[in-house]
Amino acid sequence: MSANLRRLPTALLLGGLVAGGQALATETLTEITVERIATEHHDLRLERIASGLEHPWAVAQLPDGRHLVSERPGRMALIDEDGGIVHLDGVPEVSANGQGGLLDVVLHPRYGDGDHDWIYFTWSQAGSGGTATTLSRARLDGESLVDVEELFVQDRYSDPGRHYGSRLAWLPDGTLLMSIGDRGRQPPRAQDRGDHAGSVLRLTETGGVPEDNPFVDDDGALGELYSSGNRNIQGMTVAADGRIWATEHGPLGGDELNLIEAGENYGWPEVSLGRDYSTRDPIGADSLPGMRDAVHVFDGRFAPSGLAEVTSDAYPAWQGDLLAGGLRSELLRRLTLDGDRVAGNEVILDGQIGRIRDVRQGRDGALYLLDDDPRGSLYRLVPAD
Repeated sequence: MSANLRRLPTALLLGGLVAGGQALATETLTEITVERIATEHHDLRLERIASGLEHPWAVAQLPDGRHLVSERPGRMALIDEDGGIVHLDGVPEVSANGQGGLLDVVLHPRYGDGDHDWIYFTWSQAGSGGTATTLSRARLDGESLVDVEELFVQDRYSDPGRHYGSRLAWLPDGTLLMSIGDRGRQPPRAQDRGDHAGSVLRLTETGGVPEDNPFVDDDGALGELYSSGNRNIQGMTVAADGRIWATEHGPLGGDELNLIEAGENYGWPEVSLGRDYSTRDPIGADSLPGMRDAVHVFDGRFAPSGLAEVTSDAYPAWQGDLLAGGLRSELLRRLTLDGDRVAGNEVILDGQIGRIRDVRQGRDGALYLLDDDPRGSLYRLVPAD
């Protein structure tokens, strides 16, 4: 095991931290939560790094080992290696109603070279007619976000405050993928290519439209679109081989793992294995020509959020596997892939941390998790000694 994955001493630190000009009663801790979790290939240990986070949504590890964690009410937490938390100044004023707020956060893939030290984040912005999923970027300067730039706003502000999607993932060519949910409107918007809702977008690093996007020459489609027919993607990762994997909420069941490809239509709501919340009747067909079927449909109400590919040497038997978090199910599932199909499905966590909002592999090779809770926590999942 690398030095970065060694067991940390148990410590409990309670105190008031000053951030953003206000004293915050913040609980921080590093402790062993579960000493040994037996899985098919690896025995693991679950460590809690920091607690007292309000509905944390996403985590990104900085090169120096600290973590940025977005909190849905509109705060960006900077967490040091001892679990100390400071909330950064400079975050835009988010609309934190319903499922909206401060959402995903990722670093530029060349972060650390000085010229590309950008933090990218998504959030729900209020405007005429409701809210819109927005992409911004900023630089970190001490305890503040500075040089904040708004890069992209979806084409239509709308109610209600749900289904923002909002996962970000970088492609090898330096373009940025961004999911936008269907926004929960009737009639559904995911089949309208003149609408950003219910899609995956592909953007340049400054929020523009890449010249080789699949619909740039289609007058009936928005140039940012990369895929359509996506209900609400909250897990997305670009694998080492360049393939794009995404986990997507169905309505009542029918949660999906999809392999996202340029120009494809993933069916929602014409195709779905989920059911209507009120009537419990099936929604749409099981499959239709011209629409891509899911690679995998999760059993029951998994409610996926957070997805990561394992490439770290710390988990040799999991190389190339996907780890998918679940909200309502409170599960962490390991999905073994065989080409374009799921060949194995193992439950790694079952309720130990509650609703799993995000799953990331850190720069240090460890796995990091967030739970969606009013007093949520950042966890590390590492091989047991």
